[in-house]
Amino acid sequence: MSAERKTETIPQWKKEEVDDLVATLESYDSVGIVNIAGIPSRQLQDMRANLHGTAELRVSRNTLMERALDEVDAGLEDLTEYIGGQVGLIGTNDNPFTLYQQLEASKTSAPINDGEVAPNDIVIPEGDTGMDPGQFVGELQAVGAEARIQEGSIQVMADSTVLEAGETVDSQLANVLSELGIEPKEVGLDLQAVFADGVLFEPDELELDVEEYQADIEAAAAGARNLSINAVYPTAQTVGSLLGKASGEAKSVGLQAAIEDEDLMPDLLSKADGQVRALAAQIDDPEALPEELQGVETAEPETEAEPDEGDDEDSEEDQADADAEPDDTDDDDDDGDTGDAMGAMFG
Repeated sequence: MSAERKTETIPQWKKEEVDDLVATLESYDSVGIVNIAGIPSRQLQDMRANLHGTAELRVSRNTLMERALDEVDAGLEDLTEYIGGQVGLIGTNDNPFTLYQQLEASKTSAPINDGEVAPNDIVIPEGDTGMDPGQFVGELQAVGAEARIQEGSIQVMADSTVLEAGETVDSQLANVLSELGIEPKEVGLDLQAVFADGVLFEPDELELDVEEYQADIEAAAAGARNLSINAVYPTAQTVGSLLGKASGEAKSVGLQAAIEDEDLMPDLLSKADGQVRALAAQIDDPEALPEELQGVETAEPETEAEPDEGDDEDSEEDQADADAEPDDTDDDDDDGDTGDAMGAMFG
């Protein structure tokens, strides 16, 4: 009853606003909460325009947004704990990772004002400020920058950290940074949480290195393909390679076994021709060769240039023959007889 009485006392415009928010939430696959604190109204309008076509930003009273989330239910009520301060609802049909990347990419740098907290270390970089000598060098030194007048202008001699993250900016530092054109903070929609497909995501879960992620996926796909091929597991992606590999292996076996297959005959003939020509190149007596092989260029011209090596090889062969046939040791002493015997083999 108390809930009904509370509903009855809600002004009509609030009911219409809640109904409108509910309709918006129900029309998107992904719904999130974004922090809009510190964003000037003009820049906020520009951000809304940039999101047009991919996402919709709705800003309303926190209590009305909470009521709309509760009415939709379906898990969206979990987003109510992220509503606080200046926030808005954002809906999109993209996945949460794409939404996060889009919001991060849309952020722009902005000057920091007196009284604001530094989101990160504020550094005045080394270099020429382009300003003429004057009292500004003292202002730089007062905020902690290593500055001096040199070569007719004010120069910062080294990178100078003038404020650490979490500290408050005072008016003097704000003025110095403004004069130098340094904008140390980013302005944009900070995603607090997003709900999609029954899962609640926070920013640290959505921050991905897209290039590294893509490289990991490509490496995994390549590893899976190699495993499939090595395991001879056919898939639509690997069957072509498997057939090619099998064909190559079958051809290799056919060549080694000299199988007289129609597809192998050209390679077998080429292999045999090469073997014959290699053998012919080793024979010094042209009359021992068929007419078509006479005149084949030898592949070992250096043998003629270095006869000593050939003599040594012949001596080693003769010694091996002597060891194998001790009964013929008397014949080994006659080099001329040995030469005649070799000639008779090829004659």
